Formats: sequence, C-alpha cells, structure tokens
Amino acid sequence: MSRLPAVLAVDGGGSKIDAALLRRDGTVIGAGRVVVDHDRNADEPHLQRIIAGVSAACRDAGLDPDRRPVADVGAFCLAGADLPADDRRIQRWLKHQGFTTDRLVRNDTFAVLRAGTERTWGVGIVCGFGTNCSGVSPDGRTYRLPAVGEISGDWGGATDLGSAALWHALRAGDGRGPRTAFQRLVPEHFHLRSARQVMEAIYFERLDEGRLSELAPVVFRAARDGDAIARSVVDRQADEVAVMACAAIRRLRMTRLDVDVVLGGGIFRTDDRGFFARIEDGIHAVAPGATVTVLTDPPVIGAAQLGLDEVRASRAAHARVRAALTHERLTTHTHRRR
Repeated sequence: MSRLPAVLAVDGGGSKIDAALLRRDGTVIGAGRVVVDHDRNADEPHLQRIIAGVSAACRDAGLDPDRRPVADVGAFCLAGADLPADDRRIQRWLKHQGFTTDRLVRNDTFAVLRAGTERTWGVGIVCGFGTNCSGVSPDGRTYRLPAVGEISGDWGGATDLGSAALWHALRAGDGRGPRTAFQRLVPEHFHLRSARQVMEAIYFERLDEGRLSELAPVVFRAARDGDAIARSVVDRQADEVAVMACAAIRRLRMTRLDVDVVLGGGIFRTDDRGFFARIEDGIHAVAPGATVTVLTDPPVIGAAQLGLDEVRASRAAHARVRAALTHERLTTHTHRRR
C-alpha cells in the first residue's frame, strides 16, 4: 500500500494556482496558493507556475517537493486546457514532472462545477480574465467550449469588458457614438487625460493592452450609477453567460432537469443584482428547473473531488475535504510569482 498522499489537487486559473495534498479519507495534509500574473495560455511559463503551487502544498505538509511522486493521483484543473491538443501537451508535461503516478487533466470550469454542487453533473461557467463553460450530464457525457478568444466565438470576461469600455469611450470622444461615463472613467483609471491617450499608449506599447482587464469593476460601477452604455455592456456579459449555459444544457439534453449551474470567477464577485437576474432569466427560459449558484468556495475543492473520485473515496471523505479546504486554509501559505 502506498504511503504517499492519495491525491494532489491543483486548480490553476488566470490569477492564482491552488494546490492541496489529501489522504484517501479527505484529510487535507498540505495546501498552498500562488498568486500569478495573468496568462491566458497553458504555455510553458504558465505550467512552470504549477511547480510553485505544488511546492507550497508540499512544504505545508512537511514533504520535500523534489522527492517525486508527491501523491498517487493528480487532479489538475487548469485554464488553458481547452482543446484535446492542449490536454495532450499538458499531460506530457505533467508526466515529465512526475508529480503523481496517475493524473487526470480537466479545464478549470470542471473544478468550478464540482466545487459548487454535491452532484457529479451540471454546468460550470468561469468568467474571470476570459470566459469558458463546461457541462456534465447525469450519464457522464461532457460538453466544453474551446474558449480561445474571438476565433472560437467567445466574448466576455474582464479583458473584453475593459476593451468595450475603451471602445465606447473613443467613439463617444470622436463623435461616432453616444456620450458615456467611460469618456472620463477610462482615462482616469490610467491617470491620463483622454481615451485617445489611452489608445495611443497601448498602440505605442507604453501601456500593456492586458491592463484593460482592470476596467471590469469600472464598467460595473458605471452601470450601477446609471450609465446606459455601461449597462448595455453588463447586459451583454450576462447574456453571454446565459447563452453558454443554455448551449450546454441543450446539448446534454438537460432542459427538463433541475440542473445546477455554477458561476465562478472574478466577474461574479459583483453585487449587481440586475446582472444576476438577467443571467437567471436567460437560463430559466431554457431550463425552468435550473438552480444558478455563485461559487464562493475555492474551486480547488472541485479538483479534490475529482481526485477522490479516482481513488474511490467515501462520501465522508468528500464531505471532509469540502469542510477543510477553505480560502483561509489556502492563504496560510500564499506566495506571489510572476
């Protein structure tokens, strides 16, 4: 019988990587969080950050992270695991690292889904820097989107919200569009005098275009304060969330079920009631029995649940890890990494 931890659970999103080591009975023996700069792709630098997350969990457990494997089974739920080719590339990298004897790779939406419901099925949506959706039917069939940007039909998340704010600010400034609070709020955020200066700073590479994602809270604040253009952007985001959920529900033939739809990611931290009401209305038009929930627990719980599934852990083990793997537990050992 192996004396290693039974499960290494990793949730890797655009802003942080959470990792936890578990016994078969669901006891958390080590956990850590690594805060990272945004990286939309599962490229080598992003994957290297997983090493930091695993190392943090190992140190918390009193284990040497360089002595591998560190656990029997690894459950890796990662942003950037969008296409089958991504899955294969990540699997090869993980095998080379040797963190675990066996491993499974899923998109981070699957962690959000599993963390937000006691069931093994439902729909999970992530809306952070970008956006993505996955679904699992009661009989185990899956649905997921490519989620690699405009070329795969996506819109939404902090990056697109920020870009929309600048777009409207520029058009309002030069007469192509209606006036909006974005004319003032966008340059104000970057300590510049006009939206045109923001555009020029990006064009001449004095300002990283990725920083437009910082404007997402500005968009919601302007919508709350009554700006019609901002409200239209927020409504578009709500509609995109509902459309993704409904596509998954239809494809998996769950329209008549009481399906759980779990929302996770930074965009859903808003307290804009109209935003959530619009999402619910859109989903209920297709699946009247659906329950829409905003995830407040760490998504790494979902990765842990998937890992415990692999080792055929008991229901008590699943309950134990849900209770123990809190944000407070993870932030006891937080590291920041570029």
